[in-house]
Amino acid sequence: MLTLPQRDRRKAWGLMLPMLLMMALLTLYPLIRTVWLSFTDAALISNGAAIHWVGWENYYFAITDPDFQAAFGRSLWFTVLSVGIEGIIGVLVALLLNQKFIGRTLLRILVILPWALPTIVNAMMWRLNFNPDFGSINALLSQLGIINHYQSWLGSPDRALYSVMFADIWKNYPLVTLMVLAALQTIPEELYEAARIDGIKAWMRFKAITLPAILAPLCAVLVLRTIDAFKIFDIIYAMTRGGPLNSTKTVSFYVYQQSFTYLEAGSGAAYALLMTLVCAVLISLYLFILRAQQR
Repeated sequence: MLTLPQRDRRKAWGLMLPMLLMMALLTLYPLIRTVWLSFTDAALISNGAAIHWVGWENYYFAITDPDFQAAFGRSLWFTVLSVGIEGIIGVLVALLLNQKFIGRTLLRILVILPWALPTIVNAMMWRLNFNPDFGSINALLSQLGIINHYQSWLGSPDRALYSVMFADIWKNYPLVTLMVLAALQTIPEELYEAARIDGIKAWMRFKAITLPAILAPLCAVLVLRTIDAFKIFDIIYAMTRGGPLNSTKTVSFYVYQQSFTYLEAGSGAAYALLMTLVCAVLISLYLFILRAQQR
């Protein structure tokens, strides 16, 4: 192991000190402040009222709050379904783009394009597509004979969450495609040629050659997408504002409302920390997968 002289170590710490101070200012202090607020009845607009220590009351209320439980379940359902579909579509599209055909480069560019769009642009585009009066989704489904009259996709409590989910999948499945395609490029073609000569069928070739090569990057990108999907906020805010009838209110949107609509800084901080705890568990899973890849 390389050991730096004492002088060089002091110089290294001196060079890192400004960055460490900046990280402490931008990360550590807000975190400590949030933890402290979560044990109080603080409000964003207090009108001079004193802040009182309430202990675990905010956390108890969060755990027993039916609305928070519903939002948490909604976030889990959104995460499981959207990430699962993104994984399936991403792998299938990557397998297609790994084949040799005319126009493959152009198609690769077009597939990656949705992921390159800013989330707010993607959200507004799909909000227009789902418009009940002139949206392209209604027009297409009507012309195909799937529906006989225009539907209110974002205005229906039964369809709004799935409409937002569709927009989120459309934007993020290219990330899975990109990671899987990169892994596919590392597989020697000779392995497939030898398998074909031995008469191994396509499914067995995928199971024995392709799947082991893409499994590690696929798991890593799906964990990252799980973290991102669980804390989804921006696309919901742009498309539905959590409605109709709270049918698209996820945990992140619930925390936003509690903190900035109802101005309850204390309980909002408790909700945010509970959500952070879930994300920390997911991050731990991601780190575990990374360590497993390095073995």
